[in-house]
Amino acid sequence: MTEEAGIYARESSYLGRCVQVGIASGRVVSVSFPGSLASEAESDHDLLDRIFDYLEGVEDDFEDVEVALTVPTDQRAVLEAVREIPYGSQVTVERLTRRIADFDADEEDDRDRVRAALDGNPVPLVIPDHRVRDAPSAAPPKVEQRLRSLEGL
Repeated sequence: MTEEAGIYARESSYLGRCVQVGIASGRVVSVSFPGSLASEAESDHDLLDRIFDYLEGVEDDFEDVEVALTVPTDQRAVLEAVREIPYGSQVTVERLTRRIADFDADEEDDRDRVRAALDGNPVPLVIPDHRVRDAPSAAPPKVEQRLRSLEGL
């Protein structure tokens, strides 16, 4: 990505909502699913092209997409672990917690920290929290359900 910045969005008939991406210094800072297009949003962006290909069934893990995470270190560790879950795969909160250094999957507090990080994910879809089956997604429930269905989860 170049050093661009802005808000980019398109309507998705598959999701029944818009897909909106925020970019700063060429890195993704937000992904959201508003009910209508923001007036300042532009529709032409390579990442939107990839997302819409994905929504049409093209496998993409978005692993090469640069993300600017401005979250605490423990949340970053959770979200980075989620990025490693391959397309079409799912894990439980317990299994995900086991993948994160300094987290104990047997501790409810650590599993709650994982759930909180997923719920606050600033870039759902790019960081595929919909692949954690027993946890909240930062995407709206209908969007999460559609993403899971798309990947056969």
